[in-house]
Amino acid sequence: MGIKLAHGFMFNVSGFTQFVRIAFCALSLFAFQVAGAQDPKHQYKNASEFFSEGKYDLAMETFKPLLAYDKDNPYSEYASFYYAMAALRQNYFAVAKDMLLQIKKTYPEWDQLNEVNYWLAKIYFDQREYFQGMHVLREVKQEDYLEMQEIAKFKRHYLTRITDPEILRMMWEEYPLDVEVGYALALAISQQTPVIQDKVLLDSVIKTFSLPREQFVTAASLPVLKDFYNVSVLFPFLTSTLDPSPAKKQNQVMLDLYEGMRIANDTLRKQGIRINLLAYDTEGNPNDTERGQEVLKRLLETEELKNTDLIVGPFFRNEARIVQAFSEKNQTNIIHPVSSYSEFVGQNPYAFLFQPSFETIGTKSAELLAGRIRNKNCMVMYGDTPKDSVMAINFANRATELGFTVVWSEEFHKETAARIISILASPTEFDEFKNPIQFKLKLDSIGSIFVASDDPLIYTKVISSVESRGDSVIVIGSESWLDNTSVDLTKYERLHVMFAAPNYTPLRQPKFVAFRKSFMKSHGSFPSEYRNYNKYGYDFMMFIGMALKKYGVYFQEGLSKDGLMPGFLTRGYKLSARHDNEELPFIYFRNGELVPVE
Repeated sequence: MGIKLAHGFMFNVSGFTQFVRIAFCALSLFAFQVAGAQDPKHQYKNASEFFSEGKYDLAMETFKPLLAYDKDNPYSEYASFYYAMAALRQNYFAVAKDMLLQIKKTYPEWDQLNEVNYWLAKIYFDQREYFQGMHVLREVKQEDYLEMQEIAKFKRHYLTRITDPEILRMMWEEYPLDVEVGYALALAISQQTPVIQDKVLLDSVIKTFSLPREQFVTAASLPVLKDFYNVSVLFPFLTSTLDPSPAKKQNQVMLDLYEGMRIANDTLRKQGIRINLLAYDTEGNPNDTERGQEVLKRLLETEELKNTDLIVGPFFRNEARIVQAFSEKNQTNIIHPVSSYSEFVGQNPYAFLFQPSFETIGTKSAELLAGRIRNKNCMVMYGDTPKDSVMAINFANRATELGFTVVWSEEFHKETAARIISILASPTEFDEFKNPIQFKLKLDSIGSIFVASDDPLIYTKVISSVESRGDSVIVIGSESWLDNTSVDLTKYERLHVMFAAPNYTPLRQPKFVAFRKSFMKSHGSFPSEYRNYNKYGYDFMMFIGMALKKYGVYFQEGLSKDGLMPGFLTRGYKLSARHDNEELPFIYFRNGELVPVE
């Protein structure tokens, strides 16, 4: 007769008769104490009976004396195997694994190692040691089609439980021809939200294994379009401090931004785009960050925010991590309308900046110069804030890649800003009227200066020094300089200064003219500053409305595919790999008017 091992394969054992039933339903512990006196055949029969009746603890005790190899004991391999199976049935995983490994080591030629490897692999998979399990399965000899099918089902059962595509991607590298690994990887990717799916990898797996595409490219990959969207604004409105006076408020920037968003939402509604614009007061301020964080945490616990389609904010950097954690947990997009700090994005696939990041500003400034000037010697002057350092480093790195030589790079603060004049405008020769004609830094020895600072103490000294030199050096700065009324704007035109200007709007643009008239009709006047946060809020909200209408809740999917989305007042939005806006125009003065650098 044959013996069926625990998994179900049939193995022949010469001289072994069919199991017999034991007359008694239970044995006392005394039976185990005298078991050693029995002959191996009788003892193995008793142990097997305990196993078949589900008395696994008694089976283990009875099998134990048979584990050691002895020439008079032909049952040591089987006793060891069933000892491991009895341990496994009682969830003694470590005991079972150790015994199976011992069988492989002690009896490497045993003809039933397929069964041993099968159960050892199962233990590894149950304990999420996937790579160990796959390694052991590789040792299972699949001798016929049915066994191959059974092992394939075994793999699919376990591998499709793995939800992390990265684990399966690494497994695919190790087992590039294993169709079950490929199937599980495709399934894991398809079950992710569209935002984080690696569609290139999914397509590669489907093609490699000729998998049915319709099974993995499901409705989950389609845009989530709605009749209306809830957009929640998390700003420190400080409503308890507001008063009806016309004076500027402590948080005027937030109030202006939201007012612009509100006006845009009225425009969107007339166009059939329905958005519930919901405002929440986080109550934070730079001098009391803990207050804002506590209020923010309470707000994020509400059902309203858990079911919102988009969060705008938070406003302060120290609040970003709290909202990012919420965003990733609830798969909710968040976007900041005016910040360029990449901390608001981090590694969160659901977070965005509407503005270019400081990294992008530095990089794009270098690329602009590379296409416009021949003199590849440049200087970098930056302030003592983190954002200044980020812009400076990214400019220098990209400039170097493009063949520039950074001949000078220095950080300045209030106490050292005066050094800028000595560096750039220390004269060494004069004409007959005592006007400088040569400088310590030779005329035309550099082609450009990148100024990474919005501190007037720094950039005004750069401008003054370049004006004194009178050579052809090009300066790149920030659009924030344009609100400094102490600087004569005609200097910028004479010196051909260029400004990184993500918020540039042509004043004669019809849409801007219409917005300005509408605003003045409601408010009686229009802000004269270049940095107009009412305008920023309006343009931002128009972008959000158009993006939600066209692409749905996870608008990043559509933006990634389509490239530039034209703006309403500004040039537009192009989603970068950093999840910021890489569409960054530069502007300069021509005939007294700001125009874009083409």
